[in-house]
Amino acid sequence: MAALVTAAVLACFALGYRFYARWVGRRVFGDDEEIETPAHALEDGQDFVPTNPHVLFGHHFTSIAGAAPIIGPCVAAYWGWLPALVWVVVGTIFMGATHDFGALVASVKERGRSIADIAGGVLSGRARLMFLCFVLVLVWLVLAVFAMAIAGLFVAQPTAVLPVNIEIVVAVAIGWLLYKRKTPPLVPSLVALVLLYAFVYLGTLLPLDATALGVTPDQARKGWIAALFVYSAIASLLPVWLLLQPRDYINSHQLLVGLVLLFGGLFVAHPDFDAPALRSSAEGAPPIFPILFVTVACGAISGFHGLVSSGTSSKQLSSLKHARMVGYGGMLGEGALALAATMAAVAGVGLVTACELPGGRVVEDLSWGVYYDSWAHAGAYKAVAFVLGGGAFLESLGIPADLARTIMAVLVISFAATTLDTATRIQRLIVAEIGDALSVKPLTNPLVGTAIAVIPAVLLAYVDVTDPATGEAREAGWVLWPIFGASNQLLAALTLMVLALYFASKKRPVWALVIPQLFVTAVALAAIVAKLQDFLAAQSWPLVSIAALMLAMTLWMLVEGGLAVRRLRASR
Repeated sequence: MAALVTAAVLACFALGYRFYARWVGRRVFGDDEEIETPAHALEDGQDFVPTNPHVLFGHHFTSIAGAAPIIGPCVAAYWGWLPALVWVVVGTIFMGATHDFGALVASVKERGRSIADIAGGVLSGRARLMFLCFVLVLVWLVLAVFAMAIAGLFVAQPTAVLPVNIEIVVAVAIGWLLYKRKTPPLVPSLVALVLLYAFVYLGTLLPLDATALGVTPDQARKGWIAALFVYSAIASLLPVWLLLQPRDYINSHQLLVGLVLLFGGLFVAHPDFDAPALRSSAEGAPPIFPILFVTVACGAISGFHGLVSSGTSSKQLSSLKHARMVGYGGMLGEGALALAATMAAVAGVGLVTACELPGGRVVEDLSWGVYYDSWAHAGAYKAVAFVLGGGAFLESLGIPADLARTIMAVLVISFAATTLDTATRIQRLIVAEIGDALSVKPLTNPLVGTAIAVIPAVLLAYVDVTDPATGEAREAGWVLWPIFGASNQLLAALTLMVLALYFASKKRPVWALVIPQLFVTAVALAAIVAKLQDFLAAQSWPLVSIAALMLAMTLWMLVEGGLAVRRLRASR
């Protein structure tokens, strides 16, 4: 049953790309126009670089597909298999992919400007600055949490350290071959793929466990956080063709092979659903609406994707005709990842026998009912369902258990790591746009911008504050993380509003943008209000202040949108 549903979902993705993406591209976005892209017009060898569409697809796909589309569906499986899957399918095809595609095309037509910068043209100068500040805070949180998550996984899965970090060396070699020696990408990418999977196997034989040197797990984790931020800062300053782009390109092949293995194992194992189709919220669990939608988050639609589309990918697009494959196709890849995560959680965990769950909980025979016995456990275990359930799928192909779980851990860490370095570069560019908006020239300096991008995120990762949910001290980034899902959806809603106004000004039909924008706005506002109520009940005044500020900024942006609609109608 699970295999048949998986095949049906993949078929829906293919049909969405074949028909809906083509229609929305031509009728709404005008992606068939012949224009000189910013990659050619503003080519600088640093950020604006004309790129082979397959290489750019790899960069874009791995940049948007972080850990969130794995963690979110794994947590959302608490409500059964049907709600999560329906939202992944509908959200990906009609909302998320359209959002990413539109942001990419609009940015290309506006000389590579970010969606926040474009907001100034369709809304107002006030809205532009507010949008940029909203993005700045959101990306700081993303950087802090992704760094902490990757560091934690390095400590928990030392077998993944070697294969993940060797990607950096291989990427630099590939970048040099492609851009300096003008080598066609096929052969180097195949060699790189073999090397990366060889190091996955070597990682199981040579786990790089820092705790074996006498340091505590917490010290090892903090050391990894520092190393990750240093790497991200350097990567954001290097030419995009030297590290970021080739790393994402070769990594995309590794990740796509991993997805093929996952789905192949699923079809071979042919498991039944271990979860019910629908489960109502038990005591202590939030209501399915709106929390399901913001929990799945990037697995269906994400505001962060619009930043990638308009922040880095638009500056590398060689031809507008490539936008559909990169923008819409990249989101379908993320939808496939969310599908794999969901299936691992609702069917794969039923194939697992003895295992140890986070918190030292030892289980002799794992099942969906054991894993999701409470909402607290669903939230605490997060992506473990993907590693265990997906590992069980790989074992059905004859892959040894240790190697299977290492492959799954490398998938999770690699997706998160590629988002980390891309987010740092995007944050540097956002700081530069704020500098332009405020006429503060030092902010446009790459070194200054990178420092502003990284230092606040470092503080969020290192400074402990009291968690209102438990009363215990935790890193500020983790305490603030509950706001991310709602604020990320708010960003997506605002991006859809900007896109609708932008293309309406071009006299294009925009209902394909307006309908998703209205739905996502309702979901996001309901979620942020629910979070605000939780923070008020816990008397967590710092979190109350942040949530209230985000709510006020969003309402102000919506008012600006209403005024822009009035101006647009008056001009016709």
